Amino acid sequence: MARMLQRLGLSVARHRIAVIIAWLLVLAGVGVAAVTLSGPTANSFSIPSAESSQALTTVEQKFPATAAQGATATVVMVAPDGTTVKDPQVAAEIGRTVAALGAAPEVESASNPLDPQQPIVSKDGRIVFSRVTFAQTQGNVSDESLAAVQQAVEAARSAGFEVKVGGNAFQQVPEVAGPAEIGGVVIAFLVLLLTYGSLAAAGANLLTALIGVGIGAAGITALTGVIDLQSTTPILAIMLGLAVGIDYALFIFARFRSELRDGRGVEEAIGRATGTAGSAVVVAGLTVVIALAGLSVVGIPFLAEMGLAAAATVVIAVLVALTLVPALLTTMGARVLRKSERRAAEAAAVDPGAGAAPVDSAHGTTVGNAVEKTGRTGFLQRWANLLTGRAGLAAVGGVVLLGVLAAPVLSMQTALPNDGTADPASQQRQAYDLISENFGAGLSAPLLILVEGDNGPAQAAAVAQQVQTTPGVALVTAPQASADGSVALFTAIPTTGPTDDATANLVNTLRDKNFGAGVEVRVTGTTAVGIDVDETLASALPLYLVVVVGLALLLLLLVFRSILVPVTATIGFLLSYGAALGVTTAVFQWGWLGDVFGVTQPAPLMSLLPIIVVGILFGLSMDYQVFLVSRIHEAYAHGDDPVAAIRHGFRRSAPVVIAAATIMAAVFGGFVGSGDSMIKSIALALTVGVLADAFLVRMIVIPAVLTLLGKGAWWMPKWLHRVLPHVDVEGAAIEKQDKAQRAVAAR
Repeated sequence: MARMLQRLGLSVARHRIAVIIAWLLVLAGVGVAAVTLSGPTANSFSIPSAESSQALTTVEQKFPATAAQGATATVVMVAPDGTTVKDPQVAAEIGRTVAALGAAPEVESASNPLDPQQPIVSKDGRIVFSRVTFAQTQGNVSDESLAAVQQAVEAARSAGFEVKVGGNAFQQVPEVAGPAEIGGVVIAFLVLLLTYGSLAAAGANLLTALIGVGIGAAGITALTGVIDLQSTTPILAIMLGLAVGIDYALFIFARFRSELRDGRGVEEAIGRATGTAGSAVVVAGLTVVIALAGLSVVGIPFLAEMGLAAAATVVIAVLVALTLVPALLTTMGARVLRKSERRAAEAAAVDPGAGAAPVDSAHGTTVGNAVEKTGRTGFLQRWANLLTGRAGLAAVGGVVLLGVLAAPVLSMQTALPNDGTADPASQQRQAYDLISENFGAGLSAPLLILVEGDNGPAQAAAVAQQVQTTPGVALVTAPQASADGSVALFTAIPTTGPTDDATANLVNTLRDKNFGAGVEVRVTGTTAVGIDVDETLASALPLYLVVVVGLALLLLLLVFRSILVPVTATIGFLLSYGAALGVTTAVFQWGWLGDVFGVTQPAPLMSLLPIIVVGILFGLSMDYQVFLVSRIHEAYAHGDDPVAAIRHGFRRSAPVVIAAATIMAAVFGGFVGSGDSMIKSIALALTVGVLADAFLVRMIVIPAVLTLLGKGAWWMPKWLHRVLPHVDVEGAAIEKQDKAQRAVAAR
């Protein structure tokens, strides 16, 4: 692989202008496609194979007026002080408001709380609410329709009513590039500037990442005109694509700079940088892609779409690092170095021994020159000595600290968000609280009961009576038959809220209940869909872990040709994953440090957070493993004893891992400031996971464990060693080629 990528780098260097123009044309073309082809995105989650989703489709077909999958708005009206809804003036104003809501564009229905057949009025006679159902799905209701609903609400307020509006119709699609996200990118740029000491190098590194993520984001946006994608899919892809784009370019930049400092020419340095650091980038990127594409195996379409979109962005980041980055570096030449380094590089070109420094052939860090001048290597050398000298204490201490961070995960709860988890200062939450306090929490968690079968519709009243007597059911509505008489539908109101365990138990109880021969009863509605999504994601997580971890273990087995190194890498990931979920649980579910992270309402974590974090964090943690351990493995293969190899490899690779993790955490941390709770919680989990994995697992636990394992860390059965193909990610072939050329020159 190293030789092949070296040839690619040399080819790019010779055709750099064409390569740069090609990438710019791709960016422009995809940008035009995004502008012309983009379509609406989805904000709701469902699983087509789940009972609730299938039943909801039937409801849409048989009862089109219900718009069962449409967006909703709940308009809660509180009568003026000293009045009740029985007062003629108050009742008339409520009637006018409901009529105005029902007349708004795209509104299918607006329930009348004063309907004599089934009035919905609080015990004190002052509070009512109307459920507004739209023809469009969440996130796709037109501004005209929302404005008309808001106008009706404002008219009621002008008449003296207190009005709060809940539901999902007014929820906005999260911003892709808000101030917090931009702040994260600025921090990443500052880290690059400190790492390089060159404004040109830092700017070029960031520019290549932005071009890559721009192509990925524009491509995903263009796809929204062809397929239904979640509104959060582009944000997740941008978050990951930007982070890996900066990091992958960093590895190529670092290696190129070290080659220039050793006195090599620009073109030769490009070839070596692409062949060595590029190999590590390919392996790292492939690991991330495996983890993300593996989301497809769980059988949940919206999750597979998120994973594949993010994986495509990572692929683009790898291609940019292997082609566009070398093209820019060739154009910039020695300008990527500090002025002092340029003089040293010129001296090294004249006298190869003058400026040469030991070079990390895996990913381009150096011991000498600028690195030693910063003092980083001295500290890292002492740290490596301390770790290997106190390996047992370091391993136990690191694991204990990670265990403490992970402890809250034992009480982790998951659910889909609803108005009850919104900010207490928001109208959505205030409307939810008014309904819960005056009508019961279950009114915000209605269940649609679909009655089918040979005798189903005829027995719908009897089914409704049985449902009414089921513990946990507050009330049921009268059954309604479809136009063709094939099915019947009614609503059951639980006594508990949408995220309560009791509500999920009620749904399962109703599904298991025997309602008689020839009758099929299915439970659906938004609440049931949310419960099914949550349970399906929880059950899919173990399978996903087995598949993804298995594939990644195989890849690491090929790279390191060792049994225990991939195993320890995986165990290390599980520790950092636990820490990520533990801290996120403490912040978002328990409310710890809520003011710091902008968490105004503690609530269960988003259902898809645990599995999404696995898909991203596993790949990133394997990145750090490859960058760190490949250098240790190289030193061991060249004759160092196990402890010396760890010290040698750690000293060479740790600076790059530290810079990469800091940049990654800065990018993810920027998204913690997002206004969307799902993006915020995923970003926090990834930030904590990256920091824990890089600074606790890879900087403490893994070196300590490798020290304890000694030579056993690199053991592999001879028969397996012969069977497995050799993957050169450390540049051994390039080193061999250089030795042969030097031998020829010496003759």
